[in-house]
Amino acid sequence: MQEVKVDPDKPLEGVRLLALQSKKTLLVPTPRLRTGLFNRITPPAGATKDILRKCATSQGVKNYSTPVGLDARVLVDLVVVGSVAVSEKGWRIGKGEGYADLEYAMMMSMGAVSQATPVVTIVHDCQVVDIPEALLEDHDLTVDYILTPTRVITTGCERPKPRGITWSKISYEMMGKIPILRSLRSREQQAGKDVTLQDEHRHLLETHSPQTAPLGAVRRPWHPAPRESGSMQGEEVPSDTVYIGNLPWDTRVSELKRALRELGAAPLRLIWQGPRHRAFLHYPDSASAQQAVSCLQGLCLGTNTLKVALARQQQRANDLEGGRARTLHPDPYSTI
Repeated sequence: MQEVKVDPDKPLEGVRLLALQSKKTLLVPTPRLRTGLFNRITPPAGATKDILRKCATSQGVKNYSTPVGLDARVLVDLVVVGSVAVSEKGWRIGKGEGYADLEYAMMMSMGAVSQATPVVTIVHDCQVVDIPEALLEDHDLTVDYILTPTRVITTGCERPKPRGITWSKISYEMMGKIPILRSLRSREQQAGKDVTLQDEHRHLLETHSPQTAPLGAVRRPWHPAPRESGSMQGEEVPSDTVYIGNLPWDTRVSELKRALRELGAAPLRLIWQGPRHRAFLHYPDSASAQQAVSCLQGLCLGTNTLKVALARQQQRANDLEGGRARTLHPDPYSTI
């Protein structure tokens, strides 16, 4: 046994330390799956017990880890999860957010685990209780072994573990919060699997209906000024406007707005052209726009690194490529 996946919960810190001391490869899920699925903990050469103890903490996971991508060939030998409550039958209740269940399902989709991979939970004796089977759903993870301060319980659980991601349980909101889900969904869609989301039909109606706009947005007609055919002149694009390109096809405007707020680059107005994989940000003046361009360099959404430039510069680049800059004009009905 070499590859051990242990949840990042504080109560499992001792388990992570034991794995490191035993020279195992320790994989820890990224908190809330924001930046990927796993981090591989890599202690420095000749690490002392004190250093290993630091590596096992949440801060150590940040400082001594390298991300593991979807294409990495990972084969997990043991899965250790936290639990709020667990029954001797192996039925488990977590904190209610579903991350342990989703992580396992994602590992199944990657081929990192199988139904034979043992799943262990470590709890206090008082957390071993009877759990009604009615509380369980098909996507819930069960456990094979329960470790308490006084007992080792072999559950003999026969209930199948999740065989992959149940996309009908995944919402667009969750897709927005967990970028790696978008990559997995794209792969499974290309493989011909049903990847219909929980609220996909409602989302499509909201997206394509001209009478419906996303929450917090206002739709209004945009009337471009008359212009001559051919390439536009540079002065037609204001210097306070920033171009955002290479947006993933399934990105929502709320995701971009959230990223802009977090980076301190929220604009006065945002023109959304998601179907064209781009957006335009309007700032109070050219200095603010230039500062935003600097702040947003290297910004990623999903697996895409966004292209960020002053819209005027982007227009000039397009002019050099054959006069396509006129497509920088917003669509007649842009989300503002």
